[in-house]
Amino acid sequence: MSSAVAHLPPSELERLRGRTVRTLVGGVALGSTGHIAAITVATIVAKDMTGSASLAGAPAAAVVLGAAIGATVLSWLMSKQGRRPGLVAGYGTGVLGALIAVIAIVQGSFPLLLAGSLLIGFGNSANQLSRYAAADLYPPARRATALSTVVWAATVGAIVGPNIVGPSGEVAIRLGLPQEAGPYLVPIVLVGLAGILSWVRLRPDPYDLADHHGRPEANTGPASPLRSILRRPAVSVAIIALVIGQFVMVLIMTMTPLHMTDHGHDLSAVGIVLSAHIAGMYAFAPISGRLTDRFGSPPVIYGGMAILAVSAVLAAVAPAEDDSVLLVALFLLGFGWNLGYVAGSALLTSGVAIVERTRVQGVADALIWSTAAIASLGSGVLVAAEGYAALGILGAVLVAVPAWFLTVRRGALERMPSTA
Repeated sequence: MSSAVAHLPPSELERLRGRTVRTLVGGVALGSTGHIAAITVATIVAKDMTGSASLAGAPAAAVVLGAAIGATVLSWLMSKQGRRPGLVAGYGTGVLGALIAVIAIVQGSFPLLLAGSLLIGFGNSANQLSRYAAADLYPPARRATALSTVVWAATVGAIVGPNIVGPSGEVAIRLGLPQEAGPYLVPIVLVGLAGILSWVRLRPDPYDLADHHGRPEANTGPASPLRSILRRPAVSVAIIALVIGQFVMVLIMTMTPLHMTDHGHDLSAVGIVLSAHIAGMYAFAPISGRLTDRFGSPPVIYGGMAILAVSAVLAAVAPAEDDSVLLVALFLLGFGWNLGYVAGSALLTSGVAIVERTRVQGVADALIWSTAAIASLGSGVLVAAEGYAALGILGAVLVAVPAWFLTVRRGALERMPSTA
């Protein structure tokens, strides 16, 4: 906390922190809407441009790769310059990527589309890193609630993003552009607004408003080597929970639409199932935050992994002709992921001091998005070889890993002094 902010009355400090969280929520709502609008049509654009279904997933994979790279780059920038410049840079890069994608569609250039998609991923990195900026503001007892509020803001994008695709195509036609360019105009506007909002409203920088709970020397001394930080119980448990949860969720979710259409379900049924999944992922994030603040991260991570296991088994045994079981499975898949995501993110912040936190968060998010890319590509291979049920079986087995690791390190977690 800067010396100027440190002398503010508690009521004014609380007001500034509240305004910062609201600004982060607004940025994520805008940024996620633009991001989801673009990726909704990415496979369609790629297939139309190349004439090949095998290349249709490449732009989405490029977005995920961009998010992984962006997490590393932006977290480094934040550690040097502050949260505000890092978020603005991420959103600005996302806008540039969307602009390049529009040019690519106009020119019919697939390599240019991939380049634009990669940069669009940086905007999503800014969205994801915003949750940590909110968590920094409060002591451990309130940290998960603040973090989950920002995660919840992505619900706006999940609802509005796909529904704005059609109207944006009509706008593109009026502007003399191909219809498929329309959804990429959305992030140019909305992600751009998220960047402007962050630049104008994140004053003071969230770092300057951060809560320095715990041992003062842990927050003001030099940062430990990254390798040493990653060995800490809270950090290692959090990263494993976040990475495995992401892998299982993406593994099953990616192939569910294709599995349903292959068995005669229409797109409206697919849309309902995916809507239930997205609702599970984001709409109940405040509940995950409250539970984490009330009971601590470990019990909530256990709960999240258990729900993921149940959802994976349900997906594996769901009758192909009945979408009701898949609907329940995909909702639970989203909710179990959310519990682990919120609790794991909160645990990650509790395991590191202010001076160390941003680097570790960048590493964690880079691993999360790299994992998502692997799961997305690998799910198709596994389904082709063994069938859709194999995804559920593998997912149910994998969630045992973070549960086991958490059990082994539970004692070390309880003995660990707070450094947050």
